[in-house]
Amino acid sequence: MCLGIPGKIVSIDDMVGVVDFWGVRREVALHIVDEPVVVGDYVLVHVGFAIRRIPPEEIDNTLAFFEELSAEDLEGVVPRPRTEGA
Repeated sequence: MCLGIPGKIVSIDDMVGVVDFWGVRREVALHIVDEPVVVGDYVLVHVGFAIRRIPPEEIDNTLAFFEELSAEDLEGVVPRPRTEGA
C-alpha cells in the first residue's frame, strides 16, 4: 500500500518545490506530477515526489480525510508537538 500525503506548495525552483505539510516544509520533486503546478497549489506527495495536483474543489475533503485518518493510529505520519519529558 502506498500513502500519499497532501501538502501546499510554498515555492518552486525549476523542478523542485518546497511543500508545507502542517507546518513542516520539505523539498519535493515535481518531475512526475500529473499536471503543471504553481505556488499555492496542493499536491499529493509520495516518497519525495509530487504525484498529483489536488483540484481546488477537492482540497477541503482531502485534508479533512487525512487529518481523520492520522487521528486514528498513524503515529509519526503527522508531526505532533513533543511533550515535556518525552
